[in-house]
Amino acid sequence: MTTASDNSAAKCYALVPCAGVGERAGAGGPKQYREIAGTTVVAHTLAALARVPRVAKTLVVLAADDGEFAARAPAFAGWADPCGGATRAGSVAAGLEALARRGARDRDWVLVHDAARCLVRPSAIERLIDACIDDAVGGLLALPLSDTLKQAGEGERVAQTLDRSGKWTAQTPQMFRLGLLRRALAQAGDNITDEASAIEALGHAPRLVRGEPDNFKLTWPADFALAERLLRTTP
Repeated sequence: MTTASDNSAAKCYALVPCAGVGERAGAGGPKQYREIAGTTVVAHTLAALARVPRVAKTLVVLAADDGEFAARAPAFAGWADPCGGATRAGSVAAGLEALARRGARDRDWVLVHDAARCLVRPSAIERLIDACIDDAVGGLLALPLSDTLKQAGEGERVAQTLDRSGKWTAQTPQMFRLGLLRRALAQAGDNITDEASAIEALGHAPRLVRGEPDNFKLTWPADFALAERLLRTTP
């Protein structure tokens, strides 16, 4: 059982998987290294994490052959480790081991955040930490689904309209204790798409913490234009 003394002693670390190639983004290379609003996507992301005082250190998980990161994020003052795997789950699992080698303990919190969610606000990360620091499981930023939800059928035609009540879209960071997340990922394997899914597979119910609409993941070419406008117009 987690005690108040354990919580007061626990640190928060950020872990940023940054080993993907970003094929859907059409960026001509890893999407995290594309420049928008004067710097790279990943540099914007890391700058937001650096503005959260309770994040003790950030670890970036790189591909083994990555030779660009240092030049693409020159202001980064955390740890970078070329231990990335073939999948997101593999990269996160390797990143947890890298954190443990650097002194992180099983009871410490890890906030896993997508490199391509460069518009995340430090205030949202603080809200997640506030909601989860005393929680028995942990949780994630997410948004209640507001749009009508359609199930696609043959030929990209609507097969049915789905009930959207109670449905949320997952965001990051996702915040769990290192030991629990390490066990969850070891059991879940490589097919999960987020850390909360692995925690759920162990029988736990992560807390949903309301995020913000602009904390979207840059995935498609149009996303970069929107992110550029938001970064240039948001103080």
